[in-house]
Amino acid sequence: MMKKKPLITAISIAIISASVSAFAAPDETARTLPVRTAETLPSLAQKVSLDVQENRSHAIEPRTTDATPSVKPNKSTSSDSMTQLIDSKQASDAAPKANAADNMSAAELTLKDEQSERTDDISEGQAVAAPSNIDTIDSSDPLSFELPDNEKRQDFSDDPTIKSIEDKNGKRYTTLNLSSYAKQVNNAVWSPNMKVNSAMTIKMQALLDWNHASPGPIDGGWGMNSKKALINFQTMKGLPATGRMDQKTWDALTKNIPANKPVLVTYTLTDDDIKTNFASTPAGSEAKSKMKGLYYQDIKEMLAERFHMDIRYLDKLNKNKTYKAGETITVLNTRDPLNQRINRVVANKADKTLYAYNGDKLVATYPTTVGSDATPSPQGTFKIINKVKMPWYKATVGKGSQKKVHMLPPGPNNPVGVVWMGLSKPSYGLHGSPKPEGISRQASAGCVRLTNWDVLEVYANIENGATVELK
Repeated sequence: MMKKKPLITAISIAIISASVSAFAAPDETARTLPVRTAETLPSLAQKVSLDVQENRSHAIEPRTTDATPSVKPNKSTSSDSMTQLIDSKQASDAAPKANAADNMSAAELTLKDEQSERTDDISEGQAVAAPSNIDTIDSSDPLSFELPDNEKRQDFSDDPTIKSIEDKNGKRYTTLNLSSYAKQVNNAVWSPNMKVNSAMTIKMQALLDWNHASPGPIDGGWGMNSKKALINFQTMKGLPATGRMDQKTWDALTKNIPANKPVLVTYTLTDDDIKTNFASTPAGSEAKSKMKGLYYQDIKEMLAERFHMDIRYLDKLNKNKTYKAGETITVLNTRDPLNQRINRVVANKADKTLYAYNGDKLVATYPTTVGSDATPSPQGTFKIINKVKMPWYKATVGKGSQKKVHMLPPGPNNPVGVVWMGLSKPSYGLHGSPKPEGISRQASAGCVRLTNWDVLEVYANIENGATVELK
């Protein structure tokens, strides 16, 4: 007999449409390693601006736009593209293996995400805190649940997932043995009338990350989230929000950053990195409920989130690496903690941005997904009423006599990621995402979705009772 347990905290996340569930990671877009290697993904997402559709097939060689940062080409090469500098395989070898999604427009990707999510079996769900002592409670209680035997006594309070993302000081970085491409990124300096260069693009994305105008996963492509981040940074600094680089913007970006701070660094993998729990995320709520945890699926997925990178960019930087303990890889040098009190946030669906304020001062911005056409977020002003790290997720499948409830364990691939912050509006909250590369494109069932690293930054600086405006 399985015993029933009460909840410490329960947060309703009633999903408005039974046919749409943006909380669960869609099966078609599961973040599995075989789909995300340098061979099968020869190029990253090409993103140009807020108003122009994205073409994923050329992200590593961004087109020139008014918003795109650039540098003068090296005279020793005919092109400054990341593909050349990283010494990737010939395109003719990789092209037959290219993923069809690489050539999709932003609209096509969004439609694919929404169609995929409609196939998920979750009809409604709740993010919940960890179960407490075993006890028998009334089965009619809508907040009660049964845990499978393999989940009883599972304690996620010391789970290494959040430490993996947050504990920057516990990791060893150097600038030894950097590639010529990494050195070019680190030495890039903006000046007027520069030409397109992926090294400058990466440095721009890193500078925005360091200044807490998050561009989302850093990928080497100047896209929708990067341009938003630049506009948001200009707004934070009281500059004209043009989305174009100029001398005043560059000076503001670098003002509080040490001149010798490297963008790309080398990191030596540790035994703890290798021994992290990894497991493929199965399809369907029942199968997920039988997992001990919805862990990272592989070490590349973990490292990409830790270093705020698109996994495909990580893969390109570290071609032919085996990811064993003692091996040195190239990664992004991520931002320092925000250390700013957040007492108000504004989630704007039109801008696909979460604005974080300390009083009237804008202190940080993050790309986000706010609801969808099928399940729009309510408009109004609400409060943060609870904050839960590593939440469980109570997934309801089916209706009527066919209804079943499955408890999905915590982890970065939990439907609400590693953090849930519930609002005074029942069923709504701010939370993480198992698919960071889909932020601003994927749908959300009325809630505000951020990358796991961005939502952790908000979590660390916001208090219960903070104001949340949904627009």
